[in-house]
Amino acid sequence: MAMMMIGTMCGCTASENVEESCDVFKTTGGIEVKMYCIKHGSVRMQVGDKWIYVDPVTTAVKPETDYSTLPKADYILVTHEHFDHLDSVAINQLTKPGTMLITNARCHDLLGGKGQVMENGDVLQLPDEVFTTVEAVPAYNNSPDKLQFHPKGRDNGFVLNLNGMRVYIAGDTEDIPEMADLKDIDVAFLPCNLPFTMTPEQCARAAQVIKPTVLFPYHYGQTDIQQVVKLLDGSGIDVRIRDYQ
Repeated sequence: MAMMMIGTMCGCTASENVEESCDVFKTTGGIEVKMYCIKHGSVRMQVGDKWIYVDPVTTAVKPETDYSTLPKADYILVTHEHFDHLDSVAINQLTKPGTMLITNARCHDLLGGKGQVMENGDVLQLPDEVFTTVEAVPAYNNSPDKLQFHPKGRDNGFVLNLNGMRVYIAGDTEDIPEMADLKDIDVAFLPCNLPFTMTPEQCARAAQVIKPTVLFPYHYGQTDIQQVVKLLDGSGIDVRIRDYQ
């Protein structure tokens, strides 16, 4: 693993409209990484002086988020096309000259040709000393009663290499076989949103396969997320529950 924790949680007020919690880490290269919980599947990270946003959403998920009050993005990553992940208003509010938008082919089309397209298996080398690469990994449903939600091959999860620290953003997925290929994950964000993604049992099973140092169950809706904590008790994984409903 390529990080050391320097703080468990800090209460942060990003603006008068957006109040978030953050978890602070430091890479072995000495770069501070702050991970801010916004809501649902929306995450933002500060890595040194760079800002990374994942699936920013304004009004489709409550409470409403006004991204115009937050720092502009150096990078925006969108996992897939669903309304609670793809929001052109949020993207426009966060975009500045030089912002890099990374997404899949379907979102690229829906956004009128905007963004860098990544397919499952792609690795993108970034012109950045801090955020060096992003890997697009599979995210899909494999339960017979869920196949219509997230078909195989369409959507992305992402692995971010942040100065040697590896962060896995799963997107909307179940505990799929490809998770066994993920190596040296320091921090993982795994969805637990019934009936669309994983049950608590699936989320815990996925975590035991991936073996992150820190797990944030996210995008969990009305799921009893404390079940994940109980199922992973004694696993050695640091499970942190934040307000990702």
